[in-house]
Amino acid sequence: MTVTALEKLDAPSERGERFNSNAERISLPGALAAVLASLVLLLPVVFFLIQAFLPGIADGHGFSVSLGSFVFATSGQSLRGMIDSLAVSVSAAVIATFFGTVMAWFLRRTDIALKRVWSGLIWFLLLVPTYLTTEGWQRLLEPNGVLASAHIDALPLYHLFFGPVGVIFVLGMAGVPFAYLAISVALGNLGAELEDAARVHAGSRSEAIRVLIPVIAPALFSAFAIVFAESMSDFGVAYTLAANAHFPIATYSLYSAIDSLPLNFSGAAAIGWMLVASAMLPILLQRRLTKSRSYAVVSGRRRDVRIIRLVGRFRMAAYLFVAIFFALAVGVPMFGIVSASFLSGLGTTFGASSLTLSNYTRVFSSTVFGSPLHFSMWISVATASATVILGAYLAKILARRDQRLIARALDVLLLGSVALPGVVLGAGYIFSYNQPFFSDIGMNLYGTSKLLFLGYFASALPATSRILIGPLSQVQSNMAHAARVHGSGPASAWITSVLPVLSRALLSAWLLTFAKTLLELPLSQLLYAPGFAPLSVVINKLTAGYDYGGGTAMSVIALGAALAVIGVVNGTYRLLAPRGWQKLGGMFSEQ
Repeated sequence: MTVTALEKLDAPSERGERFNSNAERISLPGALAAVLASLVLLLPVVFFLIQAFLPGIADGHGFSVSLGSFVFATSGQSLRGMIDSLAVSVSAAVIATFFGTVMAWFLRRTDIALKRVWSGLIWFLLLVPTYLTTEGWQRLLEPNGVLASAHIDALPLYHLFFGPVGVIFVLGMAGVPFAYLAISVALGNLGAELEDAARVHAGSRSEAIRVLIPVIAPALFSAFAIVFAESMSDFGVAYTLAANAHFPIATYSLYSAIDSLPLNFSGAAAIGWMLVASAMLPILLQRRLTKSRSYAVVSGRRRDVRIIRLVGRFRMAAYLFVAIFFALAVGVPMFGIVSASFLSGLGTTFGASSLTLSNYTRVFSSTVFGSPLHFSMWISVATASATVILGAYLAKILARRDQRLIARALDVLLLGSVALPGVVLGAGYIFSYNQPFFSDIGMNLYGTSKLLFLGYFASALPATSRILIGPLSQVQSNMAHAARVHGSGPASAWITSVLPVLSRALLSAWLLTFAKTLLELPLSQLLYAPGFAPLSVVINKLTAGYDYGGGTAMSVIALGAALAVIGVVNGTYRLLAPRGWQKLGGMFSEQ
């Protein structure tokens, strides 16, 4: 066969890829995925947000078209809260992206020791909700807290922490796992060929690193966008640290509009519009920077990652950086939570006579604890499994450079839904799925655990899909096409050629969703069915009843159980997954 004939065989590949691309975009699975995403995200969100223009539509007492709610949202404390939220979220996203990149580099590209320990601590940081992190710092730094009882003057740090600095710090540390997950997968999928090319052309090691940064740009932009949106929508810090410090945050302004009398749903919906609009900023920047060029660098031919050996002062600096980071992000607040769980008179005095195991004894002996733990575990597993399946498919659509209008609208919908606070999404679910229409068609979801599952699913889907965009954008479409040429069907081609590259990314996304669902609070509080209270609701009830010792003891046990599940799942993957799969990216590094 001549070269010309070979060229003719290769020439249609681009047209075929374009044809396949068009077919995929209008396929039945793609249409069903878009419809499902709209039902779980668009319907309740629109039902809530429309109240900004149609006040009174939710209560059934008549409504009129008005824009007066936006006056409430753009004045006074509401406007101040929005400005503060934007400043805090940008700062937290920058901090989280920086620390996430550095930690991903250390764990994926260097020979730093104890990688499994550091990876486990990142997951632990991911497990702890921001309201528990704030509680740990408060128990330590408050005037009658642990440090004060140990005759350590913590008031200067207390006044510094309980304000904008503390809010940015907690949100920035809480966002590091999101950034790390997105960036570490991208770094793990890169072989050594780019670094080798830079070194061959007399480039230094720092110049070789600068070559890699533009290649992982999609993951960096995704990390920044997801942390920004998560910070904008966070309710735990807004309800605890920011509220106590009289530092207005948009989510708390929205909550106050719903919780105060008279109820101001239209004003809350207007604030919701502003939160969604603010989330468009990073997605527009991401689209502008990533859609103008291709970042597909993963193909069938790939060299193994070259692990950099740290020596001398660089090794010491690396260990010092990692140790300080985890001490501040995990160690200090967890010490506050654990110490509280061993106190019998928490909130009064601290001393040797107050130390006790009675809190754990009560939690273990209570018949209340086993049921919430069992229920939360199973619903978190179901949520993570469903979210990863649909999220991966949506991420595949969003990762394409030649998107149509429907794909761009889906992109905006997903990121905008991340920015919507959980308390608002929960309110939308209550108002939407309590309508007589759903009962008439046999969808009796209100007051059942199915509605809570849908709420968890809708809340986790945007973040999961955006985290998977980075890895999916690096996979060249010709990998699956090559398998099809050799006789494989569509499903078989994807499983044999693409799944090995994405397996660890999918595993990381599953564990991420499971961890965030287990102790989720706003949706749990609004949507749980009677007799099926999740862990976060029970913990909150104990805390509201001033049983701080029992609440923190239950939190410690729940976090331990979640870590056990993560360890078992990851260990099973290490034992059963082929060796080649484990070398192609993912969350955890090889030892």
